[in-house]
Amino acid sequence: MAYMNLDYPKLRELIHKIFCAYGFTQKDSDTITDSLLNADLCAVESHGVQRMIRYHLAIGEGMVDINAQPEIVHETPISAVIDAKDAMGQVVGFSAMQLAIEKAKKSGMGMVAVRNSNHYGMAGWYAKMAAENDLIGFCMTNSEAIMVPTFASKPFLGTNPIAVAMPADPEPFLFDAATTVVTRGKLEVYTKNGEPIPENWTLDEFGQPCTDAGRIVSNITNKVGGGIVPLGGSTEETSGYKGYGFGMVCELFTSMMAGGPPSHLSYKKPHKAETSQCFWAMDYGVFGNKEEIKANFSQMLDELRALPKAEGQSRIYIHGEKEIESTARKKVEGIPVNEKTFRELSDIAKELGIDPIPLIGEKFIG
Repeated sequence: MAYMNLDYPKLRELIHKIFCAYGFTQKDSDTITDSLLNADLCAVESHGVQRMIRYHLAIGEGMVDINAQPEIVHETPISAVIDAKDAMGQVVGFSAMQLAIEKAKKSGMGMVAVRNSNHYGMAGWYAKMAAENDLIGFCMTNSEAIMVPTFASKPFLGTNPIAVAMPADPEPFLFDAATTVVTRGKLEVYTKNGEPIPENWTLDEFGQPCTDAGRIVSNITNKVGGGIVPLGGSTEETSGYKGYGFGMVCELFTSMMAGGPPSHLSYKKPHKAETSQCFWAMDYGVFGNKEEIKANFSQMLDELRALPKAEGQSRIYIHGEKEIESTARKKVEGIPVNEKTFRELSDIAKELGIDPIPLIGEKFIG
């Protein structure tokens, strides 16, 4: 399927107007919009504006409570548990990481767990918030059951991403990865583009490799079996049990600490996601001189970049570098949007009484 570059400021204005039209405040609309566009700027299409149709349906079905008032139900000087009460994931997530950062600045550590939330975008966006405050950031979320554990035929865990950010020079280190080989959002992109997926990504309802992204997404939605394999694949020989284990670690620090349902029990009630998340910030100065720690880490990254290159390769990337360079490029060149997502954005805007033509045009010209 063809793609067309949309002007970043105009696309941002359209998405912001859409969330305001739903009834979100200007501030919350800014937060949600920035989260989505951050993903597109970083070239993570799966978590960008292509997710708008999913959010549109979730809001329309009442899964997301626009007027939710998240509540702190447990708190200590270094921790808190928040009941999101079906709030938009980005809204409660941004507030939760802000609280973790405040606690870390006061006590050296801030750990906030959230339950009864919704999809919140890229985990790394929140971890980066801590790094921008000269702290180490950690963020994880569970999701509906999508991962098929090693030797199983039914999904039990979510994509359960783990994100870590650490200040460094010249740019912060930012690792953000699902514990499955691919995310559901990526399958949605393949479905929109009508493209087959690699056969080692997913299993059908019979536990067999499948290259039909639409079939897998449908199976996950209708909970008929199959799903995405763990990072490392579906066998012990390829160390799939490691991705499965990382998914369990994420579940421990999200649903178990937040008091929410684990992945295999979430999305069970009508119009309820019941997603759990964790947001941690740590002042690495508790281990000594911060300038020295940061300098040592930055030096290690420089030494890594300077390693001999594999044949045919000219560069070794540090986690987060590609995203930084992509962001700078796309702010100038525009955000690539495929034809189906373009139509979805246009239809959503019109349904809400917004004229999309001045912002993204009337027709797809990719």
